[in-house]
Amino acid sequence: MDARTYIEEHRGEFVAALKEWLAIPSVSADPDRHGDVRRSAEWLVRHLKDTGFPTAEVWESDGLPAVYAEWPAADPGAPTVLVYGHHDVQPADPADGWETDPFTPVERGDRLIGRGASDDKGQVLFHALGVRAGLAASGADAPPVTLKLLVEGEEESGSPHFADLLNARRDRLGCDVVVVSDTTMWAADTPSMCVGMRGLAAGQIDLYGPDRDLHSGTFGGAVPNPAAVLADLLSGLHDADGRIAVPGFYDDVVEIGEEERDLIARLPFDEGEWLATASSRAVSGEAGYSTLERIWVRPTAEINGMWSGHTGSGGKTIVPSSAHAKLSFRLVPDQEPLRIQQAVRAYVEANVPDGVTAEVSFSGPGVRPCASDLTSDAVRAARAAMSRAFGTEVLYTREGGSGPEADLADILGAPLVFVAVGLDDDRIHAPNEKVEVPLLLKGAESAAYLWEGLAQHG
Repeated sequence: MDARTYIEEHRGEFVAALKEWLAIPSVSADPDRHGDVRRSAEWLVRHLKDTGFPTAEVWESDGLPAVYAEWPAADPGAPTVLVYGHHDVQPADPADGWETDPFTPVERGDRLIGRGASDDKGQVLFHALGVRAGLAASGADAPPVTLKLLVEGEEESGSPHFADLLNARRDRLGCDVVVVSDTTMWAADTPSMCVGMRGLAAGQIDLYGPDRDLHSGTFGGAVPNPAAVLADLLSGLHDADGRIAVPGFYDDVVEIGEEERDLIARLPFDEGEWLATASSRAVSGEAGYSTLERIWVRPTAEINGMWSGHTGSGGKTIVPSSAHAKLSFRLVPDQEPLRIQQAVRAYVEANVPDGVTAEVSFSGPGVRPCASDLTSDAVRAARAAMSRAFGTEVLYTREGGSGPEADLADILGAPLVFVAVGLDDDRIHAPNEKVEVPLLLKGAESAAYLWEGLAQHG
């Protein structure tokens, strides 16, 4: 029996298991649901043991529990692959517009609706089906690679304890490659691999001038105005070509290669449709780059909000005593969030006049960007596996969001490969999240082929 036939014959069992798991409301952001996060971890341990993993266990952390599983290869010299995903989910309130109960999964044709269906329980579970399909096809008792799974329980809460867990368990997590299944493809008929995710540094600028609001007729024009200073700072973030003007901001940016740029350009991107989705009337950004390149492979500086002085009804002729702005910076390889924070602080300090005090704060250390090496055997094996499963060429994409992937790569010292089958219209983090079951089955098939391909390259 080949892997595809096995997967098709076991579709019903797979969907039934996934529905059972989705019914557990493992919302990490809600303290009242933390018991459900643990139930979710325990459910996955049982399922992986039933799948055949000799080792499957709940791993405690200073936060919510993760799941670890391991299935050694028959050949002790085979490569070791670690699959990363998460079993916690976003909050889901029926009052937000859900058409069905978010934790009572519903099938509608090939579509399965429920919180976590795509992000990320469905994409975790297809690996269990994929390994069984590979074994059925080969007739072996163990996978061709040593397969490890690490499924965390706090990703939707920012993975606050994940790096500590990786460091504490590094001896168990050693691997040759990390496979991430928590991203999306371009479209169901245009399969793609994510090859990078941007990082993030988010913070706030607070400017303080006079100790109190001043009468603009008596003092205006003779004392520094914090709102005007803030306006100058924010307008100075970019030059006329849309390039970020903070000194040193681009020092570590890795430029996109021609192969990846060509594959991005071949995606069937309709800028008009994209603008409609964005509810915008024009595109904008750094000169010399396409829209997709701007949101995937270039860094950004965005003003998220700003306020100062009187903002209520009617006029109030004052020089405000303070001004404030929230900013976020999306980062690309090899930018380090802490270095960007330092550069932004230096920029503000250099451009604030006497009489105004500036405070620049950031919400934690930030999230580091990550990218796959397109020339690596692992990426080529993953692309070949997905192409075989989907029966067509697989293109490359990146994602503008961020996650703990850089910590995985750095702490474990292993390259990243993204194999995922979610879609942008899966409505993750939104009401009526769904997943296309045929795509999950293609994910399982891709995984079966990938372990075979990595063993050959190992």
